[in-house]
Amino acid sequence: MSDLSDPGSPTPCTRQREYIADMKRQNATKSTPAAPRLRENGWNRLTAKEQRAVTVYAAEYLAFLSAAKTERQAYELALAAARQAGFRPLEDRARLKPGDQVWIGGHGRTLLLAVIGRRPLTDGLRIAGAHTDAPRLDAKTTPLYEDGGLAWLDTRYYGGIKKYQWVTLPLALHGVIARQDGTLVPVAIGEDPADPVFTITDLLPHLGKEQEKKSLDDGIKGENLNVLFGSHPSPDRKAKDKVKAALLKLLRERYAITEEDLTSADLEIVPAGPARELGLDRSMILGYGQDDRVCAFACLRALLDRPGVPEHTAIVLLCDKEEVGSIGATGMDSVFFENAVAELLHRADPRAGDLGRRRTLARSKMISADVAAAHDPNYGDVSAPNDNMARINAGLTISKYGGGRGKSGASEASAEFAAEIRRIFNDHQVLWQTGELGKVDAGGGGTIAKFLARYGMDVVDCGVPLLSMHAPWEVAGKLDAYMAWKGYRAFLAS
Repeated sequence: MSDLSDPGSPTPCTRQREYIADMKRQNATKSTPAAPRLRENGWNRLTAKEQRAVTVYAAEYLAFLSAAKTERQAYELALAAARQAGFRPLEDRARLKPGDQVWIGGHGRTLLLAVIGRRPLTDGLRIAGAHTDAPRLDAKTTPLYEDGGLAWLDTRYYGGIKKYQWVTLPLALHGVIARQDGTLVPVAIGEDPADPVFTITDLLPHLGKEQEKKSLDDGIKGENLNVLFGSHPSPDRKAKDKVKAALLKLLRERYAITEEDLTSADLEIVPAGPARELGLDRSMILGYGQDDRVCAFACLRALLDRPGVPEHTAIVLLCDKEEVGSIGATGMDSVFFENAVAELLHRADPRAGDLGRRRTLARSKMISADVAAAHDPNYGDVSAPNDNMARINAGLTISKYGGGRGKSGASEASAEFAAEIRRIFNDHQVLWQTGELGKVDAGGGGTIAKFLARYGMDVVDCGVPLLSMHAPWEVAGKLDAYMAWKGYRAFLAS
C-alpha cells in the first residue's frame, strides 16, 4: 500500500477523484440498458412467441403443482425429472468431471441437484434454493377418535396459517404410514374425482353470535381443527366406538395397517383438488402450496433446461421445514448442505480438504428462491408505500432484504450483488421488479437466505409475488412464474 507519510504519494482525495474519473470513462464506453419499468404489468412487453412460451410453461407448472401436494411428493417428482435428464446418485461417481450431473437426497424430503462446471469448485458455486414444504394440517400421533357418533382426525397446524381459512373446505389426506417392519404405505385420498374428501366443520350463523364477536385469530381454535373422517358404525355390538371401529377395519382391509401404525405416520391434510387457471383471461394460477413450489419448480426446470456445461458448478437445492424455521434434519439449519458440498468437493478434488470446502462456500453465490408478497388493493393499507410493493404479472421480484421492523432476522444482499443480479436479468431480458413484505411495522418474515449467508457467500431473495400467501389457495401470475424460470436459468449459467 501507499505510504501516506510520503509527500510525493497521492492524497486520499486525489485517489478518489482519479477513481471516479476512471469509472466515468469506463461507463461512457458501455451501452447502458434501458431502465426497467418496475411494477408495470409485463404482458404487453412480451412478443407473441414469448407469450405462447408463458402459456406452455404455466401448463407444465400446473401439472406439477397439482401432483406435488406434499414435500415428499415434490421430492419424488423432482428426482424423477432429474433422473430422466441423466442425473445419477453421487455415490455412482468416484470422480467428478465437468458436465457430470449428480444428486444427493436427504430423508426423501430435501434434494440437491448439481451440474459440475468447467471451473474448480473452489472458485465458488451458483446456487438456486427453494423450499417445498407448505402450511398445512398434520395428523397428530394418536389421530383417530370418536365423538358424538362421528369419527375425527385430531390435527396440529404446520406453519403460519389463518385457522378460519381451513374450515368447510374439501380436504385431502396425503402421506405415508410406516409399519413396524419398516415398510411404507403411501396414502393419497381425496384428489381423484371418485375419491371421498374430508372437511372441518364450522358453526352455522344462527348459533354463531358469540363466535362472531371474537377476533379472527380466536374465532377458530387450533384444537377445533378436527377433520371429519366418517360416520358409518360397525355392526359389532361389542365395539365401544362403533364408527372408529368400522374405520379401523377399513384401514386393515385396504392398507393392512393397525391403529398402532398410525403413531409412526406422516399424514398431511391439504386442500383437495387440482390447481386451476384463474381469471377470465387465464392470466393467473390458483393453487395450494405455491409458497414455495412455484419457485421450486422454476429452479428445477432452470437447471434441467440450462445451455450446456456451466462455467461454475450449478446447484439446485429443494429443502424442507422452511415454514417452521428450517429446523430438523431436512431443514437448512442442518448440516445437510455443508455435508453435500464436502462430498462433491471430495470427488472433484480429493486434495481440497476443509480449507477448500470453506473457500468453495465463501466464494459461492446464491438466489434464495422464495415468494414475495404482492400488493392487494383490497388490503392496500398494509402494503409498503412509495411504490415498494411487488405486483402480480410485473415480473420476478428481487427482495434485497427481509426480516421485520428494524430488519430483525434479515439476510440483506450487498449493493454489489444486487447490481450483479440486475445485470444478469437485464442482459437476458428477464422482467423483474423489487418488493418488500409490507409496511415496516406491519409484520415480517424470513427465508432460507440467512442459513447460506452465514458461510460468507452472496445471497439475495428473489421470487414470485403471491396474493393470499399461506392461504389454502394462493394466487400467482403466469408471467411471474415464467420469469422466475428465465431468471434462475440465467443466474445458474453465470
